[in-house]
Amino acid sequence: MGLPVRFDLGPGQQNDMAPACDLIRGLPAQYVLADRAYDADSLHDVILEQGGEPVIPPRRHRRYQHEYDRIAYKQRWGVESFFAKLKQWRRIATRYDKLAANFLGFIKLAAIMLWLK
Repeated sequence: MGLPVRFDLGPGQQNDMAPACDLIRGLPAQYVLADRAYDADSLHDVILEQGGEPVIPPRRHRRYQHEYDRIAYKQRWGVESFFAKLKQWRRIATRYDKLAANFLGFIKLAAIMLWLK
């Protein structure tokens, strides 16, 4: 758990929700775990179309506070664990590479190393 399947590098000013639908499209999953920032109808629709269940807590401003599996949500530590493992490589944690292609290449290399462990 906590190993990457797909990732994309976007501009620094872009929020994380923008590429989320494209990243999970075509990846069937029983559950899709995400934090409150990913609570959007578009993401919920993509997850449900693929036969999955969104495990995303509702944002406070929502008029309808939908239910989510609180027990399954506790497994989100796997996502945070991946980012903690990724930051063990100083080159990635400090964004040593200025070119996006080089930075993405080292992220891919680190992900491969994590898959091989």
